[in-house]
Amino acid sequence: MAKRAFIFPGQGAQYVGMAKDLFENSVEAKEMILMADDAIGVKLSEIMFNGPEDTLKQTEFTQPAIFLHSVVLASLIRNFDCNMAAGHSLGEYSALVAAGAIQFYDAIQLVRTRGMAMQKAGVTYPGTMAAIIGLPSEKLEAICAEATKEAGVVQCANFNSPGQVVISGSVDGVRKAMQMCKESGAKLVKELVVSGAFHSPLMKPAVDELSAKLCSTNICDAKIPVYANVTAKAVSSKEEIKDLLIKQLDSPVRWDETIANMISDGAEEFVEIGPGKVLQGLVKRINPNVKCIGIDKYSDLERYL
Repeated sequence: MAKRAFIFPGQGAQYVGMAKDLFENSVEAKEMILMADDAIGVKLSEIMFNGPEDTLKQTEFTQPAIFLHSVVLASLIRNFDCNMAAGHSLGEYSALVAAGAIQFYDAIQLVRTRGMAMQKAGVTYPGTMAAIIGLPSEKLEAICAEATKEAGVVQCANFNSPGQVVISGSVDGVRKAMQMCKESGAKLVKELVVSGAFHSPLMKPAVDELSAKLCSTNICDAKIPVYANVTAKAVSSKEEIKDLLIKQLDSPVRWDETIANMISDGAEEFVEIGPGKVLQGLVKRINPNVKCIGIDKYSDLERYL
């Protein structure tokens, strides 16, 4: 039977003005957004609606902003007709709320802690990330292993789609790997503007901080399967969810495998819920035969419903 999958974006999808139309058109959205401001003790809505962009781009605000936009949209889809869910990095938290595994109020505080911890880890252990296009994953993993020996820690952080991988680690390690990628014939090698080496061993201090917060958060079994970044496989048990969220911070995001596994489990339509269109592009590159739509604005939501 044809199945529908909801997918949720991660960091980088934010924009000034995000969720403002939801706030203005829906009483429920307005309540949730004001509740989020209250839960984290920050006027997050002001930053989302009005910027400035430099503030919105800070990890500690970016993560709760994208999460909030996504989860508000998901909650406004009354007939929650989806069979499975997944989220890219931060988006996994949105997916878990949509699947009933974590309550909204608890999750926004979790995401705020995650964002602050990752930003702090980036200051303590400065690192960087780079996008590499046009090399096979196996080749890239070998390059990262070699560069780690020679210059400093670097690993594959996001397997986004075939031939599109992001690497992450120490500045020296990443730049050495970038040089090796160019020499190996990569089509594009581009250092990213980030506040830390996400999904690398340099996130260890954030792992410890997030673990403590996760251990005090009530997590339930998910009502629908959520495909985890770390394993690319469906999970629903609360113990496994908690364990994988901790591992997620310094492990690679296996997005290409995740989407492939969802398709092999019957997904024929993907709905990206949240700001931007990044995931729709990745899904199309992973498998051009599946249907893919996005819900970002209130008008998108009305059309979908």
